[in-house]
Amino acid sequence: MWSTCYTGGPTMKSFAIVTLACLVVAAESFIMSRRSLRASCNVDWTFSLSCTDVQDKLVGQIGRWTGPDGCADGGEKCLYKLVSKTKTQVKATRETPKQRYVDDLTFTFTQDRNKCNVAGVSRSRAWYAVLDYGTNYCNLHNLIVGAELDKSQGYREATSNRMCRGFSSADCSKS
Repeated sequence: MWSTCYTGGPTMKSFAIVTLACLVVAAESFIMSRRSLRASCNVDWTFSLSCTDVQDKLVGQIGRWTGPDGCADGGEKCLYKLVSKTKTQVKATRETPKQRYVDDLTFTFTQDRNKCNVAGVSRSRAWYAVLDYGTNYCNLHNLIVGAELDKSQGYREATSNRMCRGFSSADCSKS
């Protein structure tokens, strides 16, 4: 290979540029793969309610679970914090009680006639949080159940292990 550099083949400068480009692409792929490994969960819900009603109930539940009260004895229904609220989106965080990891939650609302479609996402901030044992699912699910939206007419939830890491092993019953 080096002999081609000196016999009219690629110069050392072009070889260095190609090598550098390859390293940049490899580094970017590595970083992207780390992002995709981060624990997260996507859930879609449908409610036969107005999005204003659904949003008000979710925001109210976040407010009720802001403090540490629900953390006692291993409970998980606590340490939520409202970050922002618009007509079509609610953003919040949740801190895990033991390790104090922070997860970002986003609920996006779309009104479709008499139904409200909600896309929920919970994502761990820690890049090394790969397996969360269903924590991101429970972050979302517990708010829906706490606000009693799961009892509303037309309620439907859609997710899977592919959309939500740890979904099938999640235990959201910790009070």
